[in-house]
Amino acid sequence: MTYFEQVTEAALFLRGKLNGLSPRIGIVLGSGLGAVAESLTDAVAIPYAGIPHFPQSTVEGHSGRMVVGLLGGVPAVVMQGRVHFYEGYSPLEVTFPMRVLGALGVKAVILTNAAGGIAEGLQVGQLVALSDHINLMGWNPLVGPNEKRFGYRPGAGLRFFDMTEAYSKRLLALAREAAAEEGFALGDGVYLAVSGPSFETPAEIRAFRGMGATLVGMSTVPETIVARHMGLEVLGLSCVTNLAAGLGTAELSHEEVFAAGRQVEQRLAGLLKRLAPAIASILKS
Repeated sequence: MTYFEQVTEAALFLRGKLNGLSPRIGIVLGSGLGAVAESLTDAVAIPYAGIPHFPQSTVEGHSGRMVVGLLGGVPAVVMQGRVHFYEGYSPLEVTFPMRVLGALGVKAVILTNAAGGIAEGLQVGQLVALSDHINLMGWNPLVGPNEKRFGYRPGAGLRFFDMTEAYSKRLLALAREAAAEEGFALGDGVYLAVSGPSFETPAEIRAFRGMGATLVGMSTVPETIVARHMGLEVLGLSCVTNLAAGLGTAELSHEEVFAAGRQVEQRLAGLLKRLAPAIASILKS
């Protein structure tokens, strides 16, 4: 069975579990940010283990299930946890879930993550929208044969495609408006992705700052590349869960990252609940 056929089979399986819903918005939740899935009403949860060919989350803070329901009254599909390259998965496996979201008919994705703060002034627990990214993972998930059938929207599925607007400006504008209505300011930043799993050294963080990065993490960028290959719009949201190496006094740990995510997940849930109807309205236009 080809990779495209595996994606199609997984999507067909999930479509049979959607209770008639046709979600156009997909959300991927990072470490410690799983409470958003609990905000859905009329929800159906499908463990990744039950989805054909779906990779399994092995990291603490990633529940490993798909939740489909209504978010702010809008049909949405939420991935409660993701898989990472550092878990031993291949680039195709890491991005398999994003391919499935595209096959389900999703038109816009919100990718959340836990990130280390590089820029001065960032605070633990702050939400930051992504305006761009830098890929230092050492690989690209599109290396290999190009599958044009993944072009679910007109003009998508190209071998060489434009990444000038990797993160949708109009989704970013809507996110800022929704954050203001929720009573906080949503800044923006540049996310630099590394493969992990070790945290970065102080020298690496100084180098990343010189490159223009304001946040650092171990996910999101492969999903963004694949989403844009399919013609999906992307909104990236980082939760600053720690100050990067050399910028704070505490020893970095996954427990710290997870705890910080849990502190902000209710704010994120409120933001996305308000944001989902606004995104749905522009997807219809």
